[in-house]
Amino acid sequence: MAQIFRDAFYDEFGTWALGYIPYGGADFGEVTAVAESMGEDTDLAFYNAWTTSADRLHQQAEDALKLGHRTSARELFLKASVFYCGSYHPLYGSPVDPLLLKAFRSQVESLDRGFALLDTPPVSLQIPFEQGFMPAYLIPAEKCEAEVRPLIIFTNGYDGTMTDMYFASAAAASRRGYHSLIFDGPGQGAMLYEKAIPLRPDWETVVKAAIDFVVEQPNIDPQRIALNGWSLGGHLAPRAASGEPRVAALIADPGTWSITGGFRGFIGKLTGHTPDPNVSLGELDDETIAKLDAFICCDRRFHWKVVKRGFWVHQVDNLRNYLRAAEPFTMDGRAELIRCPTLITMAERDSLGADAPSFFNELKCPKTLLRFSAAEGAGDHCEMKNRSLVNQKTLDWLDEQFFHA
Repeated sequence: MAQIFRDAFYDEFGTWALGYIPYGGADFGEVTAVAESMGEDTDLAFYNAWTTSADRLHQQAEDALKLGHRTSARELFLKASVFYCGSYHPLYGSPVDPLLLKAFRSQVESLDRGFALLDTPPVSLQIPFEQGFMPAYLIPAEKCEAEVRPLIIFTNGYDGTMTDMYFASAAAASRRGYHSLIFDGPGQGAMLYEKAIPLRPDWETVVKAAIDFVVEQPNIDPQRIALNGWSLGGHLAPRAASGEPRVAALIADPGTWSITGGFRGFIGKLTGHTPDPNVSLGELDDETIAKLDAFICCDRRFHWKVVKRGFWVHQVDNLRNYLRAAEPFTMDGRAELIRCPTLITMAERDSLGADAPSFFNELKCPKTLLRFSAAEGAGDHCEMKNRSLVNQKTLDWLDEQFFHA
């Protein structure tokens, strides 16, 4: 597909909302209007273009509500949440940019206002976790909210929020008759932005806390709990399932073995010497670290992914410590512990899903590998140009586990 935003860096962020079109998160013309309103290709211009549109949508929602148009107000509040959410990814990094916090807080407010206008509003929850709480929503199954139904717990990755998770997956699951739990775990959303709590590898600890809490809520079938992770959640969810036996079905989109696995081959190409697999990347010699650091700092896309996002999410301030923090995120010694039926996905053009077949081969549980192609419009990371297709296919698979087994 041709770029919508002039700059490829901003196009990668700005077209994310296209995946939410089937579920009311955006319209194509609205996204192109944001792109056209950027007077220059800067982080601030990108932020202002999105937040200006978000402010307009939020005000239109207020106006509709005053006139008694609840449906329009709901749709506009929810859409505003997506547009605030779309504004701040280029601003990632530590210390937290005040503009990011402003947009995120507006995003949460708009999401809350929209949810409150649904016929059966989601329940806002605070999941006890260690010395604090994880914010969450329990989204009821559409038209059968008072029935005991299966639950899907959705897990984000490096930079997703609950707004993303709702429009990417939970809205479709609700329509299909599943209750859904979406939440911010350590290193995600409010846990990172507001509390500076870093991402952690033992995601089974996080999911255990979520299940302990949610099974006490009404109408949850404790025997039919699925775990669905997208993006880096395609690693976190399998890690959790390897240590939490109450997970009865698992979806990893895409199946991701580790965070640092791809770094070894990349370092080999960069330096002409592939690191010894028995040596931690965090303990590489200074010369190799310096070469890798120099490349990352000179490549805008890598700089955002590693320095602005990775350092912040893991709460570190240099490349060596980032590699040390990221290396424990691996399925080594864990994949064989997964016992529940598991669906691994991979998209044709998604480099992060490249190891999905080898991941699949390591599983000892009932398993399915589902491929998505560019010909279907679903060949990119998390199949974002065709989320309706991935939701259809993954929910069909889950129906087979929970209703047709």
